[in-house]
Amino acid sequence: MRNLISFMALSLLAACGDSDERRERPAPLVTVAPVKSHLFTDNYVAVGTANANEQVSVRAPVTERITKLGFNDGAFVQRGQMLAVLAQGQETASLASAQARAREAEQQLARVAELHRRGFATNASLDAQTATAAAARAAANEANASISDRVVRAPFSGVVSLRRISVGAVVTAGDEIATVSDIGSIKLDFSVPETMLASVKVGQSIMARAAAFPDRHFEGRIQAIDPVINPQTRAATLRAVLPNRGALLKPGMLLNVTISSGARTSPAVPELALIREGDQSFVYTVGKDGKAKRLPVTTGGRDGTLVEITDGLAAGDRIVTEGVVKLSEGATVRTGPQRGGGPAKSAK
Repeated sequence: MRNLISFMALSLLAACGDSDERRERPAPLVTVAPVKSHLFTDNYVAVGTANANEQVSVRAPVTERITKLGFNDGAFVQRGQMLAVLAQGQETASLASAQARAREAEQQLARVAELHRRGFATNASLDAQTATAAAARAAANEANASISDRVVRAPFSGVVSLRRISVGAVVTAGDEIATVSDIGSIKLDFSVPETMLASVKVGQSIMARAAAFPDRHFEGRIQAIDPVINPQTRAATLRAVLPNRGALLKPGMLLNVTISSGARTSPAVPELALIREGDQSFVYTVGKDGKAKRLPVTTGGRDGTLVEITDGLAAGDRIVTEGVVKLSEGATVRTGPQRGGGPAKSAK
């Protein structure tokens, strides 16, 4: 009996101690700040492949031996610059012969024309010699064109590929001599779902990042939208053009593309200010009586740690931004400054 009385006395003392502790526990300290407006955008991320602005594989027009090369590995070449010369000895001889025949035909035409003027040559003989001279000139031009075909030139300015042929090698018609690429700008092709077509347009800006340069962003604009949807993927191919300063981007690179659309200014709250229960979201406000009040809100997009509020709040409304985990509906709180501010004060 004595032990039971002692146990009850100790329990009573402990209960009184707990009651006093609860009575003396201060109201939770929270930070209250006004809701600010923030610019939000809807971002879509895709993966695209970089292509040269212009690229062509320059190939041998005829089967012949290479006698001269005019480029080095990865060098920059100007439009019209000689890349390779193919053997043209036989063609040179043919040209000389054709030019000699053309000169002879022109001289003969001049003599016939003079005789015709004096009345010693018929119209038929003059017409025949005129045709002969024209055919000789055409043969000379053809021989000259044959020589020109054996001088391979760059079709536009750009960088050439690594050289894989040497002087003395015999190339057949269609063999690649070099690849010329204009990489002053990059064409970036990527796909978006057909449901996004209403959100993209020609001229819209995009942002791209390459794994080789993780700290750099490359900005460009959409140049074209493929009018045909891929029936298998239900996606549309878009082409953007990016300035390539310093030639950092290379054809064939894989780039991450970010398309921003739907720019709007909306009320924004820190993510830590939100309380989520299922598919509902709430924030806390502090009334003039110093009590917390839970307010339902509708959320939208995100930008870093900020969450867009589409309904329930307006810019300038004051909410609890720090300490929401300590609150419940109707709880008395103390408000303090934001981090780095002054001392706390009682809510009023």
